[in-house]
Amino acid sequence: MSHREHDLATRWQPLAVRLPPSLGSPAMTHATPTPRGPARLQELFTQPPRWLSRTTRTLTAIELAIGIAALLLIFFLVLAQALQRYLPFEGWPWTGELARFCLVWLTFVVAGVLVTTDSHIAIEMIDTVDNDLVRRFVRVLSCVIVAAIGVVLTLASWSLVQEQGIVKSPAMQMPMSWFYAISMIGFVSTALRATIAAVQYAVLGVPRDDYADAEAPVA
Repeated sequence: MSHREHDLATRWQPLAVRLPPSLGSPAMTHATPTPRGPARLQELFTQPPRWLSRTTRTLTAIELAIGIAALLLIFFLVLAQALQRYLPFEGWPWTGELARFCLVWLTFVVAGVLVTTDSHIAIEMIDTVDNDLVRRFVRVLSCVIVAAIGVVLTLASWSLVQEQGIVKSPAMQMPMSWFYAISMIGFVSTALRATIAAVQYAVLGVPRDDYADAEAPVA
C-alpha cells in the first residue's frame, strides 16, 4: 500500500472520538422527547423502572412470607391443641394465644398485597357500566377510602405500639407492642398500595371485564 493510500485509509480515524456534550444535545441531534405529566405517569405504570419493580417484588415477598408463616403456625398450633386432649400431661396454654395472634397478623399483613392484586372480596357491578368515566371515578374513590382507612389504622397502631409496651400477653408474656407492630406492616402497605392504585386507575383507567364472554354458551 502506497503512502497516499495509507493516508486515505486512516484519514477518518480522528473522527472516531466521543462527541462533546454540546454536539450531542437535543438542539443539535434528533432525540426522543422525555414524557411529561400524564404521559410520564402512564410510562411509570406500564414500564416501571427496574429498581422500582425489584423493590415492589421484595416488599411483596416479605409480606407474603409473614402471611405464610402465620398460616403454617395456625395449622400446627391448632393441631397441637387437638393432640393435647389425648396426651397424659398438661397442655401448653400459649398455643391458643399464639394461634389467635397469627390469625390477626395473617389478616392484616397480606391486606396490602390483596389491594395490589385486586383480590379483596368486592361487588364489581360497577365494572359492567359502559361509561368509562363513571367506572374510573368509583374505582378511584374506593381506593382513596381504603387508603384513608389504612392511614387511620397506621396512626392508631403506632400509638398502641408506644403505649402498650409495658402490657404483656397472659400466656406467652409477649409485649403487646410487638403484636401491634407486626399488624402495622399491613396497615402501612394497605395505605401505600391503595394510594398507588388510585393514581393508576385515574391515569390508565379501569380495565373492563366482559362477563358475557366468560359465560358458557347456552345450547
